[in-house]
Amino acid sequence: MNIQHNESLRDKLASEYVLGTLIGGARRRLETWMKADAALRRAVAEWQDHLLPMLEFSTAVQPSPSVWASISKRLDLQSPAKRKLAYWLNLRDDISFWRGLGMVSTTAALIFLSVLMMRPTTDVPVTSFVAMLNDDNAQLIAVATGDASKNRMTIKVVQPQALAADKSLELWAITKDGKVRSVGLIDEQGSHTVVLGDATSPDAAPILAVTLEPKGGSGDPNKATGPILYKGAWVKI
Repeated sequence: MNIQHNESLRDKLASEYVLGTLIGGARRRLETWMKADAALRRAVAEWQDHLLPMLEFSTAVQPSPSVWASISKRLDLQSPAKRKLAYWLNLRDDISFWRGLGMVSTTAALIFLSVLMMRPTTDVPVTSFVAMLNDDNAQLIAVATGDASKNRMTIKVVQPQALAADKSLELWAITKDGKVRSVGLIDEQGSHTVVLGDATSPDAAPILAVTLEPKGGSGDPNKATGPILYKGAWVKI
């Protein structure tokens, strides 16, 4: 294999080396090549600069049970009228699960983000927030990137979903006090860019969730009717 004149292959191997997905003999061969290939060493160094700082946000601090007990008591979350609010608030108990992703999920998200940041085009938004949305099996389904300067977000489905003809996927932003705001419908594959308002910005609504809704959406921008398929929390980068 000659990677000296194959820039795309060199870049791919460098990224896999930094992420730890290049293993065994392939990893040892790359380390041997690096000794004599300055361009390969630079590629590895560039990927380290891009990816390693992002791994720092994978550690989360879990609030103590007493914190949520106090919130529940103040908001009277056990009353029937407020159980829906409690459900959305309790999603925050899983933030350590959302951020504590396995290497496979993190790899896909980091490669996606790095490609966005490295593309030489003026149309690419500045990524200031990122959210990795996972299903109940901790599988990465979608990556959301937020551009705070332009108040917009792009959600990229990295694991295409099968969707019945009479169903739609709806993206929701969940505010710090547990209120639910519809961000809009998203496709089961590809990417989609939406404008964020003050109530749905990452600062105001730090949690994202995607629900399965009837065709066209829930019909109420403040109330989801279907089950949550995947979810994640915004992290500032």
